[in-house]
Amino acid sequence: MALFDKLMGNASSVNIDELSAEFAPILVQGEVIESAFAVFRDKWVFTNKRLILLDIQGLTGSKREYMTIPYRSVDRFCIETAGTLDDDCEMKIWIKGMAEPLEKEFKRNTDIKGLQRALASHIL
Repeated sequence: MALFDKLMGNASSVNIDELSAEFAPILVQGEVIESAFAVFRDKWVFTNKRLILLDIQGLTGSKREYMTIPYRSVDRFCIETAGTLDDDCEMKIWIKGMAEPLEKEFKRNTDIKGLQRALASHIL
């Protein structure tokens, strides 16, 4: 089922300890990773200071784009929980200055409410 979720674009949780070494060069002093989600090779990383979107490009994955979204730039967001026939959750985040939201689908068993709570604790 995990492969099917990846093929459908659904994100899954990532071990924070494994990411710490990978993201250490770009984290500022006092910044820690709180949660992270992956779709294939791309990642959404929530720290105590910002949201980092990692876009891994190319066949070898050697080209990487790190997009930082400070929590103060988040205008609004919403979550959609999984339904009876809908097997995934969804999060939309509107960034100040952007007309369209960032959207990501997550697996049914993702703690989408906990993710929403973590994001809300930073922007409210």
